[in-house]
Amino acid sequence: MKRSLTLEIALTHLLTKRKQTIVAMLGVTFGISMFLVMISFMTGVNDFTKNLAMEEAPDIRIYNPLEIEKNTIIAKAAPDTTGNLYVVHHQRPKNVVPKLRNAIMLAQSLEAMPEVKGVAPQVATQVFFNNGPIRITGSLLGIDVKRQGELFTLARKMDAGQLIDLLGINDGVILGYGLANKMNVSIGDRLSITTSEGSILMLRVVGIFSYGLADFDNARAYATLATVQKVMQRDPSFITDLHIKMYNNAQAKAMAETISKRFGVHAEDWSTANAPLLAGESIRFAMTGIISFTLLLVAGFGIYNIMNMNIINKLKDIAILKATGFESRQIVGIFLWQSAIIGVLGGTIGLLLGYGFCVALSHTPFPGGSVVRIATMPVNFNPQHYIMGFSFGVITTILAGLFPSLKAAKVDPVQIIRG
Repeated sequence: MKRSLTLEIALTHLLTKRKQTIVAMLGVTFGISMFLVMISFMTGVNDFTKNLAMEEAPDIRIYNPLEIEKNTIIAKAAPDTTGNLYVVHHQRPKNVVPKLRNAIMLAQSLEAMPEVKGVAPQVATQVFFNNGPIRITGSLLGIDVKRQGELFTLARKMDAGQLIDLLGINDGVILGYGLANKMNVSIGDRLSITTSEGSILMLRVVGIFSYGLADFDNARAYATLATVQKVMQRDPSFITDLHIKMYNNAQAKAMAETISKRFGVHAEDWSTANAPLLAGESIRFAMTGIISFTLLLVAGFGIYNIMNMNIINKLKDIAILKATGFESRQIVGIFLWQSAIIGVLGGTIGLLLGYGFCVALSHTPFPGGSVVRIATMPVNFNPQHYIMGFSFGVITTILAGLFPSLKAAKVDPVQIIRG
């Protein structure tokens, strides 16, 4: 009975001061709605950029990295010489052969591991793409078409043709969308490629892919392993990379270390390869959290000021209530009810308004230009964001009303009535 009475008094106070109530609710509403828009958009951008980078990226990559020889030639030739000073100018980097030793057997051993989903061999080389006077530098990647289609997303990124078409023709090639536009070629056209060693091979375009990222689409092409080995004048055992996909990529770092120790190869996990991307994602998420917290905190201070003014205006009412037998905790309850009602109603409207803003944003064209191909703004409709925003908004409003309500509970009715 007492609880319903405090609620009734709280509702009466809110309804008699409608402007103050609406202003307080709007503070919560816009705080939560802007929080949802910001966190949904920023996490959407993070997810979009991460997916672009990770869709065709292996969880673990095995390759021979370029090494710089730190020991001088003289030190290697005469390691026991002491007391002498030797100076060697312009020592060349160590000649590292990109070929992986026993790559096929290594791939079979890796696929036997229970954590590994599959292994895709690859031959990578830098080439010049030539079409008449047009000459563009880029990467030509030789792939196992079947394994690439099973483990990665290239087959789903085809704008024209199919990945399997590489197997139906000798010396076929799939070009990135931007590269095909620059070369002014389409399916069925021929172009030549030239390696750094001077080897030339004519290829026929059988497909065009698009990842939506200029770094990939403007300078990358795929062919079969045999075609790239042919242009590089290498034997069929020549493999430069092994790309590993795991069932759980969270285990990639530990697995990479295990592979390096067990097989004596250089294994790089996806988090190490994409460290700058992950660092940028963490910074953007931290900035979003700080700004969103500030918005809700400002809304909380607004409610605090309104509740504080409300208590000052209601001092005589509070004194009468205490004089008629209301306890301090009941006075606190009245104003906490007001804060909770403002928080719940403002939060609910904020959720609906924020969702509406997010829907509108997700239909807004994205001006990616030639850098990124994406139709609309990336927005992440994660239910956890809505739960987080609503909960934090309600808690903030209750805390904002707690301190004024404790102040109201300390009112001395005798002094107020006499004054």
